[in-house]
Amino acid sequence: MVKRERTLRICPVGHRYYKSTDCGTCPKCEQENKPSEGFLSRLSSPACNALINAGITELAQLADYTEKEILKLHGIGPATLPTLKHALAEKGLDFKS
Repeated sequence: MVKRERTLRICPVGHRYYKSTDCGTCPKCEQENKPSEGFLSRLSSPACNALINAGITELAQLADYTEKEILKLHGIGPATLPTLKHALAEKGLDFKS
């Protein structure tokens, strides 16, 4: 694996952070924007962003999708599914069959 040099970045808000990739996402802004309540707060930032970008912000909306459809979203991996299943089960919901 090639180790890339980390470069200092400054986001539009003024946060200073180092990154070794071309990704321009500020980790401090991401943490501040993460929901503090609800099922989205239990997820990693990439998984949370994937659902929000797909328009899924409520559990009832999540129940309209199959597990395979959710796994196709960039940012959602197999480790996220148990958290989502548990959140759905708490409300008596499940993924679409």
